[in-house]
Amino acid sequence: MLKILMKLMKSQLKINYMKRNVVYALLLLSLNAGAQVHVTLTDAIDSALMSNFDIRIAKISTRINTVNNTYGVAGGLPSVNASASDNSSLNNLKQKTSSGIDITKNNVNSNAWSAGVTANMVLFNGFRIIATKGRLNMLQKQSELLFNQQVQNTMADVMAKYYDIIRQQTYLTIIQSSLDVSAKKLDIIMERAKVGMANEADILQAQMDLNLEIETLKSQQLIIEQDKTDLLQLMGVRKFIPIAVKDTIVVDGNINKDSIISYLENNQQYLSSYQQVRINEQIVKEMRAQRYPTIRLNTGYNFNYSSSSAGFNLFTQTYGPSVGATLQVPIFNGNIYKTQQDVAVFNVENARLQKESLLSQLTAQAIKTYQSYESSMQQMNSQKTSWEDAAKLVKIVVQRFSLNEATILDLKAAQTSFETAGYTFVNLQYSAKIAEIELKRLDYQLGN
Repeated sequence: MLKILMKLMKSQLKINYMKRNVVYALLLLSLNAGAQVHVTLTDAIDSALMSNFDIRIAKISTRINTVNNTYGVAGGLPSVNASASDNSSLNNLKQKTSSGIDITKNNVNSNAWSAGVTANMVLFNGFRIIATKGRLNMLQKQSELLFNQQVQNTMADVMAKYYDIIRQQTYLTIIQSSLDVSAKKLDIIMERAKVGMANEADILQAQMDLNLEIETLKSQQLIIEQDKTDLLQLMGVRKFIPIAVKDTIVVDGNINKDSIISYLENNQQYLSSYQQVRINEQIVKEMRAQRYPTIRLNTGYNFNYSSSSAGFNLFTQTYGPSVGATLQVPIFNGNIYKTQQDVAVFNVENARLQKESLLSQLTAQAIKTYQSYESSMQQMNSQKTSWEDAAKLVKIVVQRFSLNEATILDLKAAQTSFETAGYTFVNLQYSAKIAEIELKRLDYQLGN
């Protein structure tokens, strides 16, 4: 009975072994199946610069402020209007004139119509027009700075996602290598089982290890595909197609902290906050101008005609040009203008504080990012050596395991060391690259 059970168990193991090989082969085929479009970092950035939604929105905002920056919007150009009206009425008339004639009549038709062209222009309003035009100039400049900042931010996002795909693909390579070792381990154990040198526990453990690696490989492949979808979204593509990214992470080792920090006052975000201070200062001038007199020049040409079927005047007609000036002097309106000016002054102070706070934040961000960059660069070489040593160790332990000089636990420990060393090296490499991207973004060097 025992012999029969052993034969059945061996038969089942052979079936599982064959199934495992089939699944393994199909999985490898699935990784290479399907036509993919090769995308380089330059391709991704160029596509994003043309089609990214955030960049396109920022570009339209810049155009809006450019179109809006005119003397007409500031109130410095004349306004010209044409008007016409025609009114008819039906009235009961009772009229007594100085000549002694009395007129009484019902249902009197009367008509009045007029037409004219008028123009008016501000001659003086406390220099508010000049202040408003200055504010519009600064808004246009600020929108251009924000657009440049958005371009740099989008480029940084694209680069970070692109290199994250490379990182995740390197993870996949590490998992693939570990899966190969697990498959080799199961092969060795199955060969031992044929001659009665392996127990069921070793076989089941090896099978479980292989299954776990296969599931990990599938999960990692999903992460890569999702990262690629994120990259396509940043690129602003209309159709999400399969893409392939084949590249390596190369970190620029020539970044200087002092040059980064010294440049921060030219950072687009900081310059934008400086423009906000100037914009608020112009608003103070606009609010102050409300307390000054306003002089307007008025001119026009008018035609008026009115008629009546009864009464002292059967019709009246006037036409001709007109010219004049209007003086408006604010005397008191509940201190609204003064309050608005005081609030505008407070907003200037707030903008100045926000500008200085932003410079402090950018400086701290640059220092911390550089510290991360420097630390990762220092550890990368030693960790790369550790990864290479771990790979050599796995090969040695596999050889010893095949000679029955190492246990399954020894091989598992070597695999774990290899995976840990590989993940750590790739993470350090990616961390250094992300820090490099961020430092260049702060220094406005992305794309240069």
